[in-house]
Amino acid sequence: MNLNRAGEPAKAPLLNADIKAPAVELKIRRNLGPLYSSPMAIWFTLFFLAPIVIIVIYSFLKKGLYGGVENEFSLAAYRYLVDPVFLNITLRTIITSFIATVITILIALPCGYAMARSKHQTLLLLLIIIPFWTNFLIRVFAWMTILGNNGFLNDMLMRIGLINDYIPFLYNQKAVILVLVYMYLPYAILPLFSTIDKFDFSLLEAARDLGANKFLSMIKILLPNIRGGIFTAVLFTFIPIFGAYAVPLLVGGMDSYMLGNIIADQLLKSRNWPRAAAISMVLTVVTTVGVLWMMYVQKKDATRNKEVKAHKNVTEAA
Repeated sequence: MNLNRAGEPAKAPLLNADIKAPAVELKIRRNLGPLYSSPMAIWFTLFFLAPIVIIVIYSFLKKGLYGGVENEFSLAAYRYLVDPVFLNITLRTIITSFIATVITILIALPCGYAMARSKHQTLLLLLIIIPFWTNFLIRVFAWMTILGNNGFLNDMLMRIGLINDYIPFLYNQKAVILVLVYMYLPYAILPLFSTIDKFDFSLLEAARDLGANKFLSMIKILLPNIRGGIFTAVLFTFIPIFGAYAVPLLVGGMDSYMLGNIIADQLLKSRNWPRAAAISMVLTVVTTVGVLWMMYVQKKDATRNKEVKAHKNVTEAA
């Protein structure tokens, strides 16, 4: 055995191959990175990028005589987007989506807060998720049964003597907003609950100690710190509501038509595929802008949280 000057066993010299082995292994892993991500890339290309490309191409083609498209460049589909009738439906869609989203967020905020402070979070989460176990259309038809002229609500009001004739709760824009709020409320509650659950509630107690009342501490402390969750909830509700089709069709009247209904009519009744594609591009642009906005807000919040954490660490170290 070889001994060094201190009488300890001498370490064997590192071979050049021993040094290069980890570097070679790391290089191989890096080279295999694209291979690992290729299934996801193929999936997004086939089922996300390719359909969008097809929609864009169809929107610039001429309508076929019996449906479909002809291989001839045309801007007729985009000229329809400035038609007064279409603009009126677009405005109605924006107003309906905005009102339904605001109501949904106003309901979801206290629900998410109560769930985050509750000791029975698992049970409450289960109650929020249970509606997803039922088919979407069945839930819509349930609301039609409740709001119909001979439905549960009118029957109950007549039985207790509040009304003598039925009230038309159904087939109007108010019914559309009510059912949309019900349908997409879980999509707002879940991200808000997830964000509020991570919030440091001792900050609210500190604000109360400094003289703020409960409402003011919620506005000044809680809401700014859960801004990311609020934006996520807004996107998760506004985007699907903006493209809703089934709810306006089943519980709304002709004055409740939205963009999703116009797209379906252009495809199935008028068989005007370019026009349907052009309208779909409106929804795609709105969705893309919303997603980019959410990414920007989340990045900004992450940067701010990192700065606050770094400042806190420096303060504690001092």
